[in-house]
Amino acid sequence: MIDTLWVLLCSGLVFLMQAGFMCLESGMTRSKNSINVAVKNLADFGLSVTLFWAIGYAIMFGTSQSGWIGSDRFFVPTDSPSHAPFFLFQAMFCGTSTTIISGAVAERMQFYAYLIVAAIVSALIYPIFGHWAWNGLVPGQAGGWLENLGFVDFAGSTVVHSVGAWVALATLLIVGARQGRFPSDRAPQKIQGSNMPFSVLGAFLLWFGWIGFNGGSVLAFTDQVPSIVVNTML
Repeated sequence: MIDTLWVLLCSGLVFLMQAGFMCLESGMTRSKNSINVAVKNLADFGLSVTLFWAIGYAIMFGTSQSGWIGSDRFFVPTDSPSHAPFFLFQAMFCGTSTTIISGAVAERMQFYAYLIVAAIVSALIYPIFGHWAWNGLVPGQAGGWLENLGFVDFAGSTVVHSVGAWVALATLLIVGARQGRFPSDRAPQKIQGSNMPFSVLGAFLLWFGWIGFNGGSVLAFTDQVPSIVVNTML
């Protein structure tokens, strides 16, 4: 029971990171765009968790088809005391990977276009790569092809953060820099954020959330947890 409690608690800490991203990103953007960035963080989380529940979890943790993609467990049942905490924790990871893109494209992407990108990432891109690396976390599963080659990612530095960052880079290569940032007739212009203390608050919330992100990745309250949390702080 303590393992279940720990995973649920860590899920809440990872969820708190959404507030951290919102504070950091909206504080670093101009006043006229800060509410747009804030609402994107709210909307992409609701969208990503819903799509991960309906589609993404099955692709990521369903029965593996040659190590490439899952094929069952769509519309995850939430009434299993043993299964629900794992799904919740993984859904928080999906939401984090998706919301990373929000900060990268701040002030340069329309709201509905951003939601389309968020939907594709949370329903397909993140779960497919997650299947390759983490399918074996579910007992009895064969594991993804990267996992079976010996690839190890303990707490999502590649599966969560790098996937979100690469999608952000691909998006930025299309939409470009913020208007006025690199004018053709003068030196690059600094764009001042609207609320620096708010951004610092966001950084602290993200830092606090990392306790759950890394500590919860053991998926049990073991003797490893204190050391993981201390290393996270350092």
